[in-house]
Amino acid sequence: MNLLAAVGGLGGLATVIGIAHWLGKKFFEIDYRFRLIDERFEQIDKRFDDLKNYIDSRVERLATAFTNYQEFFIEFLTTEGVVKERYRDVLIKEARRTMRLAVANPLSKEEWARLKELFEKSERNELTLEEADEFLELARKVAWEYGEYPEAWKLHIYATITRALLYKKYYEEKQKQTQQEQSTQSSAHS
Repeated sequence: MNLLAAVGGLGGLATVIGIAHWLGKKFFEIDYRFRLIDERFEQIDKRFDDLKNYIDSRVERLATAFTNYQEFFIEFLTTEGVVKERYRDVLIKEARRTMRLAVANPLSKEEWARLKELFEKSERNELTLEEADEFLELARKVAWEYGEYPEAWKLHIYATITRALLYKKYYEEKQKQTQQEQSTQSSAHS
């Protein structure tokens, strides 16, 4: 049996060619529409990514503002004598618990070791001003990395109080020394 006979002659062949042409156009249209849908999804994905980046930057700025506010407020209260040194002891236990976060760790082993060393020195009141700054910086990093744990913020508060008390003591000693020098100079001139 030949092909013309199978499709019913030339008229049947024309019908098959017409249907094939029509199907080809429909597949082309479907393919075109899928490309348009893909482009729209890419635009939506881009908008979603832009929104996500915007939200992430806002959250990061808010977290930075909160951290800075907390440090300022605690340092202010400490230097004004509202937060007493004995309150540090309450936070020592909580701050010690923060060390358990070392297991889930984006901080390096060296940073955790240094944090532990500075923490222990703070308990013994042996920190220098530079070490108090470093201690606060590491505590800030812990708060950023583990902000979902209250202990991280307690460590940050403890480090802030420790630093503020150390600076308060430094400035009081400096003021006392200046007063003594002025008193000595006044006595020498009399």
